[in-house]
Amino acid sequence: MPETMQGIVFRGEGHWGLESLPLPRIEAPDDVLLKVDRASVCGTDIHILATPPGHPATPGSILGHEYVATVVEVGHAVRDLKPGDRVVIDPNITCGTCEYCRLGMSNACSNMTTLGIFRHGGLAEFSLAPARALHRIARDVPLDRATLAEPLSCVLHAFEKSTLVPGESIAILGAGPIGLLFSLLFRAAGAGKIVIVEPVKFRRRMAEQFGVDYALDPKSGDISAEVKAVTRIGADVVVDAAGTLLPEAVNLVRRGGRVILFGMNQHANRHVNQYTVTRHEITILGSFIQRTAFPKVVKILEAGLLQVERLVTHRLSLGEVNSGLEAMKQGQAIKVAVAP
Repeated sequence: MPETMQGIVFRGEGHWGLESLPLPRIEAPDDVLLKVDRASVCGTDIHILATPPGHPATPGSILGHEYVATVVEVGHAVRDLKPGDRVVIDPNITCGTCEYCRLGMSNACSNMTTLGIFRHGGLAEFSLAPARALHRIARDVPLDRATLAEPLSCVLHAFEKSTLVPGESIAILGAGPIGLLFSLLFRAAGAGKIVIVEPVKFRRRMAEQFGVDYALDPKSGDISAEVKAVTRIGADVVVDAAGTLLPEAVNLVRRGGRVILFGMNQHANRHVNQYTVTRHEITILGSFIQRTAFPKVVKILEAGLLQVERLVTHRLSLGEVNSGLEAMKQGQAIKVAVAP
């Protein structure tokens, strides 16, 4: 085993770099040493590196919370994993003992920490994670597909809140990776018309390739009228995948419909007419990461039901990550996969 490794390190507001770091070592009984097979860059990483930051992170930590890896070594208390196993990683480490964890709301854990944000993550050659964060996945699942287990788990958690009835119409605000994952999942579950609203032409074209019925430019006209024209009364379910578009979502949903708020931006401060929500009996649901979706996602990926690897537009090495970040900022990339 080498003594050092390369990793992408967050240095503080707006700064990061590729650094040589000591190889992590097993310390706790439930530690698992992983060789990272593939990682991907998330929109959250872009928010972390923004000035001012749109998401907090710990300076000095290795970025990357979406990755697939191979077990190299396990701590003495680990019983269900062995060297050579391939795993996908749930990066959100919860305490299991706070009031929210005891309520079954582990995604609201009072003591949560996250690999790749507050602790060292997967944009590196090796990673250290607790065994409870790891889910085995078959080795014949393509690496690009397995890499996207984490974002798909979050999308599945939100999708389950939508209580979709087959044939219902969907409007998705944002055709980035999350919006496109929603479109794949809703289509597979029997949605009727799917409309994506996206200002970037490249992403609208990608959405069309992913089989949405309409990919609309919000700058081109009255989007509310266009959505109502194809759904008669408005979308049954509207998803804000951007994190800043609650007023627009309320304007597109039908009376009695559901709005799913998924995207996150702590600078978002939009105003909504509460009368409209009450008068039209609109249900607004927030959805944050996931609780129990990972085992379900592993089954979906192993069965090949969703070929999420189609989202990957760039495949890079650690030394090329900057070009991927820039492409994402410019809206010219969907998902950037990194092979350490």
